[in-house]
Parts: sequence; C-alpha cells; structure tokens
Amino acid sequence: MAKDQLNVLKALDVAKTQWYHFTAIVIAGMGFFTDSYDLFCISLVTKLLGRIYFYEEGSNKPGSLPSNVAAAINGVALCGTLAGQLFFGWLGDKMGRKRVYGITLMLMVICSIASGLSFSKDPKAVVITLCFFRFWLGFGIGGDYPLSATIMSEYANKKTRGAFIAAVFAMQGFGILAGGMVAIIVSSVFSAYYPAPPFSVDPVLSTIPQADYVWRIILMFGALPALLTFYSRMKMPETARLR
Repeated sequence: MAKDQLNVLKALDVAKTQWYHFTAIVIAGMGFFTDSYDLFCISLVTKLLGRIYFYEEGSNKPGSLPSNVAAAINGVALCGTLAGQLFFGWLGDKMGRKRVYGITLMLMVICSIASGLSFSKDPKAVVITLCFFRFWLGFGIGGDYPLSATIMSEYANKKTRGAFIAAVFAMQGFGILAGGMVAIIVSSVFSAYYPAPPFSVDPVLSTIPQADYVWRIILMFGALPALLTFYSRMKMPETARLR
C-alpha cells in the first residue's frame, strides 16, 4: 500500500497541467478571497458603527468608537484566526483535508451571517455579540487559510506548484478589493434612497436609522462566496497524501 501511494504521489508530481488543476485554483482561491474579505471588511464599517451607536446627544462631533472598542472589533477575528490555524491544522491531518475544509467553510458562513445579525440596538450588546461572532469567524478563517494553500500544493505538479500557490494567494488582494467595492455600492444605494442632511446642519438626522442596515449587509455578504463554492469543495476528492 505504501509503495502504491508513493507511485501516486510521483505521478502527481510529474503530471501534465490539466483542467482539474485550474478548478482547484478557483476553489482554493475563493477560500482566500472569502478569508480576506471577512477579515478586512470590518475596517470599512467601524466609523459607521461609531456614528450609529456612540453619538453623544448634544455633541458637536459625530460619534466614534472608543479606542478599546475599536481595537476589540478590529482585532478579535485575528485572535480567532491564530487559534483556528493551530486547531484546524492539527485536525486536518487527523480527519483529512476535505472534511475539515467543509467544516471551516460552514463555520465561516454561519458566523458571517450572525455578525450582521448582531443582537439589539444597545451599543454594549451589539459590540459584545459582534465580537463573539467575529472571533468564531476568525476561528473558521484560521482553518480555511492554511488548508486552501495545502490542498493546492498537494494537487499541483512539481513544475507549476509555485505558480499555482501564488495564484491562490493572489485572490487575497481581490477579496480586499471586493470589500471596498461592496461597501461603496451598498453605501451609494442607501445614500440615494435615504438621503440625509450633513452633520453640521442636523447632527441627529444626519445618521438615518437605515444606516444600521449598511454595515450588516456588508458583513453578511462575506457568506456569499463561501456558499457558492461549498458544493465544489465537497466534490473535490481527498488529496493523495491522506488517502
């Protein structure tokens, strides 16, 4: 059995570049795309969170997040990512890449949606629930991030392995770019349908109630690319090194 497996691995190393290689790039690359979108889109909405939940009545300045709250919201997912990398990296060796790949994906989908549905209108409750779900979102990302790279490296042949892995990592930039585009589009749509006076004219009405939906939609959008690739991920065979 060990000899047969060794022959399979040698065959993969010298195999010609085929369609399944490019399919693997797309599937693994969408993992990086989703990871970067989910991690970095939060920085696009923190200013809005401050205006909605931390405006002090009668103040002549828009609301802003306290420094400790901003640090928690921005950093909690990164803490989850570290924990997820350690846990899912170990679990992927024990249970197989494919199975753990599906687990991390569903965790990311659920937590992306849950982050946008953070409970209540009370600032404290919103921040606590948002940080809770962002941590577990980061936990899922921590598993998806190394598994995407590992699966691509184990599918690729020796000649093109570096180029294919680079192509997968390049999707991270597109995920960050998509975050900015989604934020601009959603903000523009709400601004067109729900115009508001400048803060200097009317501090209270300058932040309309509908603004609370903007940041939620941006965060929940991160579940979409993950859902679109779920079926394809589950159809991928286990990598040869773990069969």
